[in-house]
Amino acid sequence: MTAKVIDGKEFAARVRAQVAEHVARLKSENGIVPGLAVVLVGEDPASQVYVSSKGKMTVEVGMNSYEHKLAADTSEKDLLALIDRLNKDPKVNGILVQLPLPGHLNSDLVINSIDPAKDVDGFHISNVGLLGTGQKSMVPCTPLGCLMMLRDHLGSLSGLNAVVVGRSNIVGKPMAQLLLGDSCTVTIAHSRTKDLPGVCRQADILVAAVGRPEMITGDYVKPGATVIDVGINRIERDGKAKLVGDVEYDSAAKVAGAITPVPGGVGPMTIACLLANTLTATCRAHNLPEPQGLTA
Repeated sequence: MTAKVIDGKEFAARVRAQVAEHVARLKSENGIVPGLAVVLVGEDPASQVYVSSKGKMTVEVGMNSYEHKLAADTSEKDLLALIDRLNKDPKVNGILVQLPLPGHLNSDLVINSIDPAKDVDGFHISNVGLLGTGQKSMVPCTPLGCLMMLRDHLGSLSGLNAVVVGRSNIVGKPMAQLLLGDSCTVTIAHSRTKDLPGVCRQADILVAAVGRPEMITGDYVKPGATVIDVGINRIERDGKAKLVGDVEYDSAAKVAGAITPVPGGVGPMTIACLLANTLTATCRAHNLPEPQGLTA
């Protein structure tokens, strides 16, 4: 068996096209242009590249992009004052503070100062609680992208066994909540789970988000399972830097029914879902119908 490759680049392009189409309708029918504000504190190279990419794609789908780049020594007071202004700005429908923040800033305090209705990362404690209780919320982008790809590949997820390896607040926990919402039977596993390979082999859907390069091998995979690899790890192999996931791709692809590659799998969906979330937040703010197929 050779697994079907779930092409995240192609799927993300489709999502962005849907977003662009809906944004164009909002402009022509309602005179509304969604706006996304991204706040970057400091000069972390990876964050700078990521923010630049977000800004470019925001404009490409017809939205307004507002970038706020602050010095690494920006005070907490000044950062919170900026977020307060963005919360009150009617032109801004989505606010994202790029993580990680410099060490002198309290990330939880900063994230929870964002208006939950504009929290397009889905990290605000109110959105976490709403998601956990099955209510309408803003959903973290990476788990939302995984859910979209699973629905697209499998159709109904109802009754399937899902194992999420990883318990982070950003991916593992919200991913489990989303799968529960689609009526999966969900197990959250992690690096300390007893007989982790045995637990994973029960999964019709296996989501790897543990942050350890190539930890999940083909021995962990149930024949025919759908494997979603959230990990992005930079390693050195044969003297060259290489990006790999949390799944050892070659061995897993021989057993799985479908698998996401790294790179080119889950990664591209994160920004696509950020744009989808900004569109959703805009529609909710104006009491307009939400875009179909772009929400949880």
